[in-house]
Amino acid sequence: MNAHIEKVRSRGASMRARWDSMPRQVRWVALLALIVFLYLLPNRWFYINLWYFRTMESDMATVLFETAFFVLLAVGLNVVVGFAGLLDLGYFGFFAVGAYTVALLTSPESRFDIGWPWLAAVPAAVAVTMISGVILGGPTLRLRGDYLAIVTLGFAEMIRLYASRNEGIANGQRGIPQIPHPVPDVKGSDGQSLFGVVDARPYYWLTLTIIIFVILGVRNLTRSRVGRAWVAIREDEDAAQIMGVPTFKYKLWAFAIGAAVGGLSGALFAGKQSFINSDSFQLTNSILVLAAVILGGAGNIYGAVIGAFITWYLPEWVRGIGGALGLEINVAEYRILIFGAVLIVMMIFRPQGILPNRRRAAEFADRRQEAAPTEAST
Repeated sequence: MNAHIEKVRSRGASMRARWDSMPRQVRWVALLALIVFLYLLPNRWFYINLWYFRTMESDMATVLFETAFFVLLAVGLNVVVGFAGLLDLGYFGFFAVGAYTVALLTSPESRFDIGWPWLAAVPAAVAVTMISGVILGGPTLRLRGDYLAIVTLGFAEMIRLYASRNEGIANGQRGIPQIPHPVPDVKGSDGQSLFGVVDARPYYWLTLTIIIFVILGVRNLTRSRVGRAWVAIREDEDAAQIMGVPTFKYKLWAFAIGAAVGGLSGALFAGKQSFINSDSFQLTNSILVLAAVILGGAGNIYGAVIGAFITWYLPEWVRGIGGALGLEINVAEYRILIFGAVLIVMMIFRPQGILPNRRRAAEFADRRQEAAPTEAST
């Protein structure tokens, strides 16, 4: 068993080394081809030939949009958990703050009745969520580990319960309807608004474009002095502070940046759904985003993307696979069970994630080497 596990791990390491050894031009061409593939993916004429990949029962474009904003959430949480090493269990609370900010500023049914266009409300939602991240992080980032996780969990539940029970601003369980769609004046080939209700492709393309820019921004940030400070804090906060790194400031930056990305995701979600209430922001969603980051590989941007894609897309893909294979059982009833089994297997065979950060992968390799003599002696 251990030999098989080591074989799988070595195969993954060799594939990554082969990718790193390729010329930069080849890697850029491969990435551009992948981006073109992702932009073509929601078109029916394109995905209809991808039998083993496309969803059978759910609308492919809608599933891709939901997967895309989930990926955006994972990229934002990866800044907090993967780079800065802060355990955040309430990340979906920032998603809710961004969605409600857009709803309150744009919907004619909101208490404020301001009537802003969606594009004008998005920067405000990002700013509000960033400020909320600073307000939450200011008094709580002195905590570490489980204590910080409990505080962030309480923040997310506080937002959800306030939204569900407050009839003044959030309209309680009735929610806020008539949230305008992004850029309603842009028309499609049929003369209707491009960002409508039925076709989810424009929302997916918009979210995918935002994801690309966010990844580029986070990637450049992690290669700067800020990113190096985050790594130092994640590895040993006390040692980083002794060496002169202002740990509290950089942790607060990570919290604020992660909150801003979460708020941006919430703004996209509200613009697509055109209606929100507290039922959209359950605790299980926060746990799923954290599971996606760990599954893909905490501390690696592309690992977080892959983990989020698997976490959200795999259950939807399994939903329709039973009918496609002609099985008498309803596979859709067991899709969460199948996904849970995949997570368990991954944590056994590859606890560092599918595509881990190199430093994190080296840490796991050192631990295995330290454990090997102990197992041999026993």
